[in-house]
Amino acid sequence: MKLSDYVAHFLAKEGIRHVFTISGGASLHLIHSIESMPGIDYVCPQHEQAASMAADAYSRVTGKLGAAISTSGPGATNMITGICCAYYDSVPVLYITGQVATFRDKKDSGVRQMGFQETDTVEICKPITKYAVKITSAARIRFELEKAVHIAKSQRSGPVLVDIPDDIQRTEIDPDQLEPFVPDRKTESPLAQGEEIDKLLELLSASKRPVVILGWGVRLSKAEAEAQKFIDSIDFPVALTWGATDILPFDHPLTVSSFGTHGTRSGNFAVQNADLIFAIGTRLDTHEAGSSLSSFARGAKKIIADVDLNELNKFKKMGMKTDLLIHSDAGILLRAINRKMEQVRLQDISDWKVRIVEWEKKYPICRAEHYKEKEVNPYVFVETLSKESKEKDTFFVDTGCSLAWVMQAFKCKPGQRLFHDFNNTSMGYALPASIGACYALNKKPVICISGDGSLQMNIQELATIIRHELPIKIFLLNNSGYGMIQQTQDQWLGSKYLASTVVGGLAFPDFLKVARAYGYKTIDVSTNEFLPEKISEVLNSPGPVFCNVRISSEHRVIPQVKFGSPIEDSEPFLDKEEFKKDMIVELDAGSLKR
Repeated sequence: MKLSDYVAHFLAKEGIRHVFTISGGASLHLIHSIESMPGIDYVCPQHEQAASMAADAYSRVTGKLGAAISTSGPGATNMITGICCAYYDSVPVLYITGQVATFRDKKDSGVRQMGFQETDTVEICKPITKYAVKITSAARIRFELEKAVHIAKSQRSGPVLVDIPDDIQRTEIDPDQLEPFVPDRKTESPLAQGEEIDKLLELLSASKRPVVILGWGVRLSKAEAEAQKFIDSIDFPVALTWGATDILPFDHPLTVSSFGTHGTRSGNFAVQNADLIFAIGTRLDTHEAGSSLSSFARGAKKIIADVDLNELNKFKKMGMKTDLLIHSDAGILLRAINRKMEQVRLQDISDWKVRIVEWEKKYPICRAEHYKEKEVNPYVFVETLSKESKEKDTFFVDTGCSLAWVMQAFKCKPGQRLFHDFNNTSMGYALPASIGACYALNKKPVICISGDGSLQMNIQELATIIRHELPIKIFLLNNSGYGMIQQTQDQWLGSKYLASTVVGGLAFPDFLKVARAYGYKTIDVSTNEFLPEKISEVLNSPGPVFCNVRISSEHRVIPQVKFGSPIEDSEPFLDKEEFKKDMIVELDAGSLKR
C-alpha cells in the first residue's frame, strides 16, 4: 500500500467524510489517495486559510475530528490563522502538510532553503498546536497519526499537525508491520476531589445572589445534558459566555443576558452584584471579566472549574480573588455534583431572580426607538433575524460589530447553534466556516453573518459556495468600514478614522455586483420597514443567497466598556453597606463607562 493511501484510510476510519484542501506539488499524492478512498472526499476552497477554517468549523459542528491538507511552504503558512482559531478555542483538527522530499531537506546545512517551497512548518506551528511532527521515516506513519489524534482529542482538545515529505508519501508500506501508538498510561481527565465537591456545595447552599456561568468547555466535554440537569435542580440564574450562548434558549426562565465588556447592562448588573459566581468551562477572559480581573464580581465568592490547570493558576497572578478552584473536566464535575444535589439545602433566592428580571425589562438591548428609525438599525436586524429564523438553524458570525450586535441582541431558539472563533476572532472566518459547517450538516442550510471588512478577507470563497451549490444564506452587514475600530478611535484617538473607512484608506467593491458575478440570488435591504419580509425571503429561498444589509457607518456597539476600564456596577441589590465596603460604585445606569 502506498503511504498516502494509508493516510486516506486512516482519515476515513476516524469518521472524517470531508477533507478541505488546496492542491500543490507536495500534497498531490494525499489528494489523489483521498479521491479513491470510499466514504471520504476532498473539498477545494480557494485559499488555504479558508481550508483550515472550514476544517475547524467541521469539527465544531460534528463534535468530531476535522481535517485539512495543504502543500509545503506558502500552502502550509497560509493555514496558520485557521490553526490558531482551532487552538485558542480547543477544537480538535488534524492538519496535514506536504513537505519537500527528504533528499532535498536543508537539514543542518545552514542554508535557509534547499528544496523548492521548503519551510520548517513544524517549528512554526508548535506554539499553536498541541502536537506537531515531521514524518522522517515511512515506518512511523501509523504511530505518529495515532499519537496526534489521541493528543488532539484528550484533555483540553486542540489542533495537531503532521508534516509528510513528498517522497515518504509515495513510499510503499505494509500496514501490518507498522508500529501502533500506545499511551504510556491511560489518559484520564482531571477529577474533582470529594472535599472539593463538599466545599462547592457548601458555598452554593449559602448563596443568596448566585449566578452560574457556563462556557464553551461544557460543549467541548459534551456535558450539555449534565448542565441542564444541574440547572433544573439548583434553579440558579445562568449567564452564558458567547461560546455557550446557545446552550439555553432565550426564553428559559433562568437565562441571564450577555455579560462582559461587550455585554448587556442587565447581564452585567446580575454578574457584578452576585454574591456567588460558579463558572464552569470558561477561562473568564478579559472580554468576560474586564481588563482588570480584580474588579470582576467584587462582592462575590468565586468558584471556577476548568480542565486546564494553567487557566486556573492565572487568576492569582492577575489579581482575582477566588474561593475555590477545581481542576476538572466540566462533564465529570457536573456528574459528580448532580449525584449529590439532593443533599443540598438552598437559600430562598426568589427576590434575586425577580430583580434580574426587572433589570432585563428595564434595560433591553433593542428598544422601541430603534424600530422607529427609517434606516436599518443593527439591533433591529438581529432581533428580526432571530424572530424569522427556525429552531435548529445554524449560524456563523464574523468578528467586529457584527459579532457584538449578534451576541447582544440575538435570541436563541431551542436547538439553534451559533458559532464564531471566539478567541482568535479573525476577520473572514464566517464564510469558509459556513462551508465547513454545511458539509458537516450534509448540506443543510447555514446562515452566515459577516461585516463588509470581514467578507473582504475571504471573499473568494463566494465561488466555493456556488461551485458546490451550498445552501448558505449570507447576510452582509454593510456599514462601509471597520465599525469596531472606529469605535476604538472614538474612545482614544479623537474620532480620526485612519485605515478604518473608505475615506481613511479602505477599498471596498460593490458587493451586490460581485455576488451577482459569482451567480448568487441577491437581495438588498436599507430600511427597517422591510426587514421581516426581506429576511424571510433570504431564509426561505432555495440554494445560496446574498443579502446586502445597508447600515449607517455611525452605528456603534452600545453598551460597550471602554478598553482598560472595569465593568462598573449599578443599582446594588441587597446588602448595600457591604457592597460599599467592597468599593462597588453605584452609578446611574446611563452613566456607565461605555
